[in-house]
Amino acid sequence: MKPALHTVTSAPALPAYVASANECALFEHAWRHQLPVLLKGPTGCGKTRFVAHMAARLGLPLHTVACHDDLTAADLTGRYLLRGGDTVWTDGPLTRAVREGGICYLDEVVEARKDVTVVLHPLTDDRRILPLERTGEEIAAPNSFMLVVSYNPGYQTLLKALKPSTRQRFIAIEFSFLPPEQEIAVVSAESGLSPERVRPLVGLAGRLRALRGHDLEEGVSTRLVVYCATLIAAGTPTADAVLAGMIEPLTDDADVKVALLDVARAVIG
Repeated sequence: MKPALHTVTSAPALPAYVASANECALFEHAWRHQLPVLLKGPTGCGKTRFVAHMAARLGLPLHTVACHDDLTAADLTGRYLLRGGDTVWTDGPLTRAVREGGICYLDEVVEARKDVTVVLHPLTDDRRILPLERTGEEIAAPNSFMLVVSYNPGYQTLLKALKPSTRQRFIAIEFSFLPPEQEIAVVSAESGLSPERVRPLVGLAGRLRALRGHDLEEGVSTRLVVYCATLIAAGTPTADAVLAGMIEPLTDDADVKVALLDVARAVIG
């Protein structure tokens, strides 16, 4: 069984984030009124950065769990473990977050097993409790606790989709990629490459995103554009940086790769 990839950030510095609409105000209102939040959007569009930004902005600890195929409800809530010959209950990341308060962020929640969403239901209605069947506890979430989940609708299948009964327990905020001028500013600030040199990279990203659903399962994330720009800023030739940072991560198909390189040459030269 793969372990839950769980991190806890306490009193973080404010991560840089560029708002595209009113998502910051919506999130803050949701936290103040104890409403769970669902973030949806393509890979690398800023969902995780947004949660980190808001946790720091609100002064809350952030418990992040990267969900995966083997993640079970017990991985989140806890289990009995042997320690020094004794059987001791050990809280999982969700239980610790409920006890201590702060934001619990389940990244790509649809990747987890179906029993995970069942555990979340009592936390996402007016009860705001976490029942632990194995210990007999029923933990009431403090006012400072907030549940946030995210997923990428582009990867949904019949086997990996949130049920309507689960979706309607959250307020939802949709994310997309920033408008070109804002994305240029973000990539330039994060990579150190000048806006003038970033501009064609963002233009290429836009062209490649338009191919999603045709030759590509997913478009170029802002994260990949930052990686590519970082390589160029470090002295890597542009063609090599584009290949390594924006083409190779998208596909293993040789014919598709050739087509993407043709698009890159047409946009960047």
